[in-house]
Amino acid sequence: MDSKIAWPRKTREMHSHHFDSTIWNDFRFRDNDVVVASYGKAGTTWMQQIVGQLIFRGEENVPVSELSPWLDLRIPPKHVKLEAVGAQTHRRFIKTHLPVDALLFSPRAKYIYVARDGRDILWSLYNHHAKANEKWYEALNGPGLVGEPIPRVDLDVVPYFRRWLERDGYPFWSLWENVRSWWAVRDLPNVRLVHYANLKQNLSGEMRRVADFLGIQVSDAEWPKFVEHCTFDFMKTHAANAAPLGGGIFEGGAGSFIFKGTNGRWRDQLTDTDIAAYEARALAELGPECAQWLATGETSTA
Repeated sequence: MDSKIAWPRKTREMHSHHFDSTIWNDFRFRDNDVVVASYGKAGTTWMQQIVGQLIFRGEENVPVSELSPWLDLRIPPKHVKLEAVGAQTHRRFIKTHLPVDALLFSPRAKYIYVARDGRDILWSLYNHHAKANEKWYEALNGPGLVGEPIPRVDLDVVPYFRRWLERDGYPFWSLWENVRSWWAVRDLPNVRLVHYANLKQNLSGEMRRVADFLGIQVSDAEWPKFVEHCTFDFMKTHAANAAPLGGGIFEGGAGSFIFKGTNGRWRDQLTDTDIAAYEARALAELGPECAQWLATGETSTA
């Protein structure tokens, strides 16, 4: 890597019912580690499946949730997680939901950031939160909690959305600072931004670009199998491989974690005022180019 590049530096820690960012301080990078990043519910598991298929050469039953842990999730304890990833001998692929400035960023790793329209994220996030069972709450609100516990769902989806927007991501974390931080490093040679809408529109093409970015070659003969194993239908059928703890922390099991995978569910439920408020906030927080990309996966060529 170019020594003249100004690599991002960690400037803060983040602690919450979900986060313990200090684990990155003790993580030992290897050449070509892969970090899959997102705000959450933006296609993270989908990208982990894609990377897992590329690394494990199209194997049918790759246990993504086991092999690709959410490193900065505060459970299990960080010494347990670090020992597990330290023992892995395959090319490692790890998940994070942190903004860049709360990570220990390494030139040795490859970073794939997955984004999605915030309204689509919220509809998926609401389902995720509403389907959480007692095991989920006990884990997140249990020993070692820093800050407020995560509350139970107490609103229908539209007022839940309004509160999330007004309170900058409550009860989770800020969408805007997360997206903004990764957008700012998009031109680094070891960072690639991917959008959910583009995965939906052209899965094979986006997967090829990811493979090229990671330096993984797949023959034309093998390629259809890789793509098939990354379709929503395949992932839904094999949801236990992708869902945390096999889906045991959600009512309805793994099928509740791999839910609909659709965009635009908010269109018939939000009012024009709601939509205008979201779009104005996105523009103010992100600027026009990034806001457009977050909404559509496209950037202006003007």
